[in-house]
Amino acid sequence: MGLFAPWFLAGLAGVGLPLYLHLLKRHRTPPPKPVSSLMLYESRVQASAHHRRLDHILLLALRLLFLVLLILAFANPFFNRDASAMASNRLVLLVVDNSFSMRAGTRLADAKMAAMNVLSSKGAARAQVATFGSQLRLLTQQIDDQAALRAAVDAITPGDGHGNFGELGRAIRALAESVRTPIELHVFTDMQRTELAATFSDMAMPANIKLVTHAVSTKAEPNWTVESVDAPGQVWGKDAKPVHVQAVIAGYGTAAAQRTVSLVVNGKTTATKTVSVPANGRAPVDFPSLEVPYGFNRCEVKIDSADGFAADDLRHFAVERTDPQKVLFVHNYNEQRSALYFGTALAAAAQSAFILEAINVNEAADRKPSNYAFVVLSDVNTVPPLLEHSLTDYVRAGGSVLIATGTSAGARTQVPLFGAKVTETRDYTRFPDRYMGVGSTDSSYPAVAKAQGLPGVKFFYALNVDAGTGTDAARVIVRLGDQTPLLLEKRLGEGRIVLFTSGLDNLTNDFPLQPAFVPFIEQTARYLAGSGHQGGSYAVDAFLELRTAKEQGQAVEVTDPEGNRPLTLKEAASAQSLQLTKAGYYQLRLANGRRDEVGVNPDPKESNLDVIPDDVVALWKGGSNPASQEASASNATPASAKPQTLPESFWWYVMVLVLIAAVAESVLASRYLGILREGS
Repeated sequence: MGLFAPWFLAGLAGVGLPLYLHLLKRHRTPPPKPVSSLMLYESRVQASAHHRRLDHILLLALRLLFLVLLILAFANPFFNRDASAMASNRLVLLVVDNSFSMRAGTRLADAKMAAMNVLSSKGAARAQVATFGSQLRLLTQQIDDQAALRAAVDAITPGDGHGNFGELGRAIRALAESVRTPIELHVFTDMQRTELAATFSDMAMPANIKLVTHAVSTKAEPNWTVESVDAPGQVWGKDAKPVHVQAVIAGYGTAAAQRTVSLVVNGKTTATKTVSVPANGRAPVDFPSLEVPYGFNRCEVKIDSADGFAADDLRHFAVERTDPQKVLFVHNYNEQRSALYFGTALAAAAQSAFILEAINVNEAADRKPSNYAFVVLSDVNTVPPLLEHSLTDYVRAGGSVLIATGTSAGARTQVPLFGAKVTETRDYTRFPDRYMGVGSTDSSYPAVAKAQGLPGVKFFYALNVDAGTGTDAARVIVRLGDQTPLLLEKRLGEGRIVLFTSGLDNLTNDFPLQPAFVPFIEQTARYLAGSGHQGGSYAVDAFLELRTAKEQGQAVEVTDPEGNRPLTLKEAASAQSLQLTKAGYYQLRLANGRRDEVGVNPDPKESNLDVIPDDVVALWKGGSNPASQEASASNATPASAKPQTLPESFWWYVMVLVLIAAVAESVLASRYLGILREGS
């Protein structure tokens, strides 16, 4: 016998309170009675020792018993019982691995059959059924209904997630905290080596868990797979440059062989190649031209693996062909350099995703900004009021504008549209070094991260502007070495304005001549366009963003690979992301008309069918290795073998005794109180 909380026994000091109260019985003097004369009586002090004697012994004993039992209940007593005698007081937890690798051969069917056999032999114990892929999912409550448990096992279907024994260990430890009875954990799995946790402690089981593993695969099986595919999510226009699709074919535990690789577009094979895969190695394959029609296209790269795991012989990806987006570039009437540099960088980096329309400021008044993905104002001295008004409405409605001040804005006191006050101009050619470099950058900004912080760029001229304060303050992204703001962003309504306080030519800086210019322009264009397209391919269990910043509040309709809608009406109106739990194609439709489609593929680690070594499994189950366990078992004698015991609390029974003692004390105290009232 033992106590789970022995410190509560300190409360036994309070047991003396009832004893003290019983000893405080007040001395009662009888009322004086008149007599003829007391002169002949000697004055004596009446002895009172007998008044301090304990009486009502039974009532006192009940009160002392009540306190002792209550304190004992808080100390949570337990006694050790033989585990075999507690067979009906245990939970049999059956966890069936339904990760992607269980699709190989008959692994899942074998695991379900083994689980049925365990259910048949569990006896009177309660049981619970769960599946295990990327996370633990409970399919039943803790019940002893054989029919319900068997139905749950029979309904298990293969999943597409990546198994992780570390996640299993964390889930079981959380479950063990809420289940006080011993748990007999049966794991039905293919013991895939890639499912091991990063650290072995993540897989550790609590003391009240008895782990029993049922391996449906005992040795590594050869397997070929399409390990990865590199393809763009979008192609633009009818005459776009040829798009390459590159794939990697891998073999796990395989001999050297040739595999036929096919490129499939919308169910039709468009190209086929033969590749030699070395023994237990990888081989790249390149399809130089991907031809897809306008709209969304479902594409695949497939192989003829001829192995027992056909589910990993292809990888999905989605490609959209659409017309390029138009960009309006407004420049000063006598300035042409910035349009040339910007247009060349955009064409080189963005793969014909944008068509640049460059006009001078005098021709821009009749243009509708809403027809363009974004607008650029470069080295513009004055902006016609009609153009400024239309651009303001365009930005408030969700559009984007890039302003490069150049030298013309130096004559103004305020940057048009952006609204920042021009405090002074900085001509760095008059400084000792004749230029100024970048001092600090915000690396979280996409364009700055893509350009790696604008290293080595020399700025000869820039405007020093006031970024503002409070809620109207602009975000300063890049500062020069003298703390002059170089790149700023400001929100206006639903859109944004980006301000570059130098120019896009090679006069105010040498930025267009530096390698960082092309990635900077590419990422800035994609950021300002904000199309929200996320096509291409994702991994199972990844999260897909459902809305862009411009689309907050838009309802979204999602269709999974099986044609179901995984979001409820409430989630469709407010959810920001969706976890992709199945392999195949997901479709998105927003209320504003935007559509998107993505291909989803299992983790390539699931294709490696190598198994966990026996010594690691034995260590996980609590032993060292099978050989040492067999040796110790053979050397042990029946006399020295100790039966396994488990602690079982009996505080509930103590609380029942506390209730009985309280009721008995109350009845007896009421009886004594009635006798005292009658006597008085």
